[in-house]
Amino acid sequence: MSTVQDASSVSSLFGAGAATASKSGTDETKDRFLSLLVAQMKNQDPLNPLDNAQVTSQLAQLSTVQGIENMNSTLAALASSMGVNQMAQAANLIGRGVLVPGDSISPAQLEDVIGFELSRPADKVKVDIFDAAGGLVRSLDLGPREDGINVLAWDGLTGNGSAAPDGQYTFKIDAVQGGQQVSSTALHLGLVNSVSQGSEGVQLNLAGNERVSYSDIRQIF
Repeated sequence: MSTVQDASSVSSLFGAGAATASKSGTDETKDRFLSLLVAQMKNQDPLNPLDNAQVTSQLAQLSTVQGIENMNSTLAALASSMGVNQMAQAANLIGRGVLVPGDSISPAQLEDVIGFELSRPADKVKVDIFDAAGGLVRSLDLGPREDGINVLAWDGLTGNGSAAPDGQYTFKIDAVQGGQQVSSTALHLGLVNSVSQGSEGVQLNLAGNERVSYSDIRQIF
């Protein structure tokens, strides 16, 4: 035979305040303020009444505090919603290549992409490729380049025309405009294996145990 617990039993399981939501700190402050204000008005000296301007100022301050709390709650909800949407968008990138900050490169296909982002146009851009020991393998003179993102593929050849052995290499961008150095950001191609979300926001887990932020993406392939 089934039994039905009464409301008091259920309340005892979840705490005495389970049936009613607890008031926020702002609500409690408002209640105390209004109680004190009413008591003060009831017991005020008729010959020295409360200053209306002072009461109005206090009410305005209380309203401002409550408005800030409401705004913070709204912003928190909005940030949570944006995080969910961003996670869903990032999941669509699994299995695709993304151009992200980094200077690693390899002669292997899909790992041979050299990218860079220029802060302004440059009339002379050079790319130097180095092996794991730091030795110069190849220099590429690219001539003038526009500002923004630029992408090219390394043919895997060294400076003497021979094929570079398999391995990890790095590259460095040198951009100049009118004799003045142009700031640049090195970019490389990474394959998205999975996505995750933590305290730092949405993260992309790339091949080779590399992890970058969703906001680091410069281009999607």
